[in-house]
Amino acid sequence: MNNWGIPDWLEKEVRERDKACVYCGILMIEKMPQRGPRNAVATWEHIINDASIISRENIARCCVACNSSKGTKKLSDWIRSSYCKKRGINRDTVAQIVKEALRLL
Repeated sequence: MNNWGIPDWLEKEVRERDKACVYCGILMIEKMPQRGPRNAVATWEHIINDASIISRENIARCCVACNSSKGTKKLSDWIRSSYCKKRGINRDTVAQIVKEALRLL
């Protein structure tokens, strides 16, 4: 189990599935670079902001920039934010796992 309470089997599955940010699609890196921007560093994300929901449908990987922007906002609110509009992130461009979560909202 990792620091966020994600079991090893789920962490492995999500790491294999989410090589690109589930929101903006940027190819992510695992480690913080010594120099340069850190926006592409992979972070753990609860698509629905509820830390008690640890499932393959709610745990994802996204870049630092998207994770910082989303914060604790509801997914349906964040997807309409100026951050998303500026970057062309919308219901049609996000990863399938996010599309499924949006359908449930």
